[in-house]
Amino acid sequence: MIDFISDLLSGGIGDSTGVLNTRKIDSNIKLLRQQEWFKKIYENNRYYSLLIGNREVRAYLQSNFRVKRMIHNEKSQAKFLLLLNRELKL
Repeated sequence: MIDFISDLLSGGIGDSTGVLNTRKIDSNIKLLRQQEWFKKIYENNRYYSLLIGNREVRAYLQSNFRVKRMIHNEKSQAKFLLLLNRELKL
C-alpha cells in the first residue's frame, strides 16, 4: 500500500511530467529477473528490446506497486505480457 501511495505521489501513476526514473526502472527489472517467468521474457530478443527502449513498457515498470504485484500475481504477469505483445505490434 505504501508503494502504491509513493508511486501515486511521485507520478508513477498518471505521470504528468513524462520523465522516467531509469534507476528505479532498472532496479525493478533486476527484481523481476529473479522470477522464472520473467527470465524467459528477458532472454527473448524481441521482448528485451522493449524492456530497454520502449517508453510505455518502461513507464509501466517504473511502478514499484505494479512490479510487486507482478511478482505475486499471475493475472498481473499476464497483463504485462499483453502490454509487451501490444507494443510489439506497433
